[in-house]
Amino acid sequence: MSQLPTDFASLIKRFQFVSVLDSNPQTKVMSLLGTIDNKDAIITAEKTHFLFDETVRRPSQDGRSTPVLYNCENEYSCINGIQELKEITSNDIYYWGLSVIKQNMQSNPTAKLNLIWPATPIHIKKYEQQSFHLVRETPEMYKRIVQPYIEEMCNNGRLKWVNNILYEGAESERVVYKDFSEENKDDGFLILPDMKWDGMNLDSLYLVAIVYRTDIKTIRDLRYSDKKWLINLNNKIRSIIPGCYNYAVHPDELRILVHYQPSYYHFHIHIVNNKASWSR
Repeated sequence: MSQLPTDFASLIKRFQFVSVLDSNPQTKVMSLLGTIDNKDAIITAEKTHFLFDETVRRPSQDGRSTPVLYNCENEYSCINGIQELKEITSNDIYYWGLSVIKQNMQSNPTAKLNLIWPATPIHIKKYEQQSFHLVRETPEMYKRIVQPYIEEMCNNGRLKWVNNILYEGAESERVVYKDFSEENKDDGFLILPDMKWDGMNLDSLYLVAIVYRTDIKTIRDLRYSDKKWLINLNNKIRSIIPGCYNYAVHPDELRILVHYQPSYYHFHIHIVNNKASWSR
């Protein structure tokens, strides 16, 4: 019996809808639960940002390079692609309406899709609509509840994909920057785009830096002796990223942060453009 293809397009076509896990009208993101070949799957769809022809640079008075949205001459740029318009209402100088805008995979894609397959119950729980609560985590709670959970998550193969990136060359074509040597392994890290970013619009830039150190799973494992290491890491990231994107983003426009609890228990740092909705 021949094996069914597992490329992205083939998997999406075989997706069988089960339910809507979440839908956010503010971020224009929805998450769907379904199955592919009788295994749970999650598709996340996010409306893409409006695109412009190109970003160019010009020197500003303070000597920095300032990104400039160059023009809207392309047939897909700005509002040039409007094909249909329907007015909702108007009042004095204000007008509201709906439109259909021409789409193109290269110049103006409709949405960004993420797929998790096979998806575990933990993945499904993560993408379900959440109720948020403030919790004060005491040292006793951490030792009794959180730490055993972290150890369980680290010992069941859930970090295989991280090790594939760090050591096996997985996603190597997406790596923006890599600093690693066997002699200074603990200082090493690499940077690549986060799944949330479409890789096109710098206003929504979202990168992640994954360190090679294995002794830090969350911020709870950080010690005073790590202060210098963290400062150096922050400075390196801010000096490296602008050059990776033709200086269209400045060091002081980057928000650098860590999550607690993180989505996976290998220390990593989020690098986000301040303009992005998920940085607020």
